[in-house]
Amino acid sequence: MKTWLTQNVRAARLALRRLLAAPMNTLLSLLAIGVALAFPAGGQMLLANIQRLAETSSAMPQISLFMSVDASAEEAKEIEVRLKNFSGVKQVQFLPREKTLARLKTSEGLRGVIDVLPSNPFPDAFVVVAADDRPQALEKFAAEFRQWPKVEHVQLDSAWLQRLDALLRLGRTAVTLLGALLGLGLIAITFNIIRMQVLVGRAEIEVSQLLGATDHFMRRPFLYYGALLGLGGGLLALLLATGTALWLRAPLSDLAQLYGLNLALQPLSLRDSALLLGSATGLGWLGALLSLRQYLR
Repeated sequence: MKTWLTQNVRAARLALRRLLAAPMNTLLSLLAIGVALAFPAGGQMLLANIQRLAETSSAMPQISLFMSVDASAEEAKEIEVRLKNFSGVKQVQFLPREKTLARLKTSEGLRGVIDVLPSNPFPDAFVVVAADDRPQALEKFAAEFRQWPKVEHVQLDSAWLQRLDALLRLGRTAVTLLGALLGLGLIAITFNIIRMQVLVGRAEIEVSQLLGATDHFMRRPFLYYGALLGLGGGLLALLLATGTALWLRAPLSDLAQLYGLNLALQPLSLRDSALLLGSATGLGWLGALLSLRQYLR
C-alpha cells in the first residue's frame, strides 16, 4: 500500500513538473479548457438563479374555488373548514360575496351596472395556496375540489408556472447537451496534448521500457498530467463563472427592482462547483487514457 501511494505521489509530481516546464503551452491549454467549460457552468448558474427566483417569488400559484350562487353561509363555512383540514393545503383565504360586491361598486365603470342588478350575482370564493406548487400536484388538487358539493367552478392559476417549468426543463436539456459537446472537446484537447507528450518523450519511454518499466508505471504520469489539465481548466471555468456572476450582480439587481423582483445573482453552489471540478478532472483523465492506448505501445 505504501509503495503504491509513493508511486502515485511521484507520478503526480512528475506530471506537475511537466506542466510547469512549458508554462505558455500549459496556460493556453488551460484557457481553452476553461473557456469551453465556462459556458455550461454559466448556463447551470443561470438556471439555478431562475429556479431560486421562482421559488421565492411572491406570485405563488393559486387555486380559486367559486361556490354556487345559491350556496348558503353554512355550506360555505363547511367548505372552508374542509379546505383548512385538507392535506397539502398551505393557506386558505375566504372572499365573501358581499365583500366582492362592495369592492366592485368602487369601480367607476361598474358602479352603475351593479346598482341596477336585482341581487348580488357574485358567489362566495376561496383562494387556496398549496404546499406543493408543482403543476401535477395542483392539477390533482383542482380535480379533487371540483367534486365537492356546492363548488361551481375551480380555476387553476398556474399557467405561468407550467410555462416556467417547461422553460427550465428545456434549459437543463440545453445545458446538458452543451456540456456533453464541450466535454468531448476537452477529451480531444487532452488527447492531442498527451500525444505530443508521448512523441516528445519517446526516447525516454523506450529506455524505461528496456529497463523493465511496466505499462502502468509508464502510463501513470501521463494520466496525472491529463487529470491536472482537466482540474486546472475546471478551476479556471469556475473562476470565470464566479467572476461573471459578481460582475453582473449589481446591474441585474437594479434591473430586477424595476420589475418588482428580488433577484441577486448567486455563483455556483458547492455541489455544482464540485461536480464541475470532478467532471473536468475525469474528462482530462479519460482523454489521456484514450491517447495512451493509441500511442503508447
